[in-house]
Amino acid sequence: MSFRAAWSLVLRKGGLGIRGIHSPGSTAHGKEKMSPYTNYHAQRSYPMPDEPFCAELNAEQQALKEKEKGSWTQLSHAEKVALYRLQFHQSFAEMNRRSNEWKTVMGCVFFFFGFTVFPKKPITLTDEWKAQQLQRILDMKGNPVQGLASRWDYERKEWKK
Repeated sequence: MSFRAAWSLVLRKGGLGIRGIHSPGSTAHGKEKMSPYTNYHAQRSYPMPDEPFCAELNAEQQALKEKEKGSWTQLSHAEKVALYRLQFHQSFAEMNRRSNEWKTVMGCVFFFFGFTVFPKKPITLTDEWKAQQLQRILDMKGNPVQGLASRWDYERKEWKK
């Protein structure tokens, strides 16, 4: 038996129907009341969660829900937004808004990467290599007019004063 056929059989026998499962007043799996802000999961790819964002309503919210059953032309914009917020946590614009969290993450990654990975010091930066390089320049008498060779006394083997 395919999944779709089994699901339709469950819906017919259980008496719930699609409307009963997805109605704002009930949870997806039964008639029990859920505590506020639990099991709510909405994302851009599936923006219509099975459960409302706020399930337990206070007196003001109950009055607003009763007013919702009437004409929507008599509702103010603030009341319509409040009704939307009872059902959904964020609008599409809020869900699609970019965050700057990537900057923090990348900063931490580079920070820890800088402390954990120290490459071995290149051989050209060691004192021995620098001394050998200086000696080679002096032996080749490189730039004898204005360079290092002009400041080196070749007879006494020391720097000119």
